[in-house]
Amino acid sequence: MAVSRDDVVSVLRKCYDPEIPINIYDLGLVYNIDIAEEKVAIRMTLTAPGCPASAYIHQDVKRKIEALPGVKEADVAIVWDPPWTPENMSDIAKKQFGMGI
Repeated sequence: MAVSRDDVVSVLRKCYDPEIPINIYDLGLVYNIDIAEEKVAIRMTLTAPGCPASAYIHQDVKRKIEALPGVKEADVAIVWDPPWTPENMSDIAKKQFGMGI
């Protein structure tokens, strides 16, 4: 059974930075999702380069993606270019932070 982009996004919406009560997808931390047969590659960032939860978030994303039926491997790359900004957040996340949209 092939995994879909919607399946991956659904899982990413269950991954959180422990310090921020909004999932990493709606925070705008995920830059790219590439699905090739049984491998999913995620290109993402964090809110700050010194994020103390970086290893936890990386492992959480990898573990949850690899738990999807049809996925044998997840490659999670954390990048710093382009840097994350609050403008990356979804409208849902902006509302949760009380930002006017």
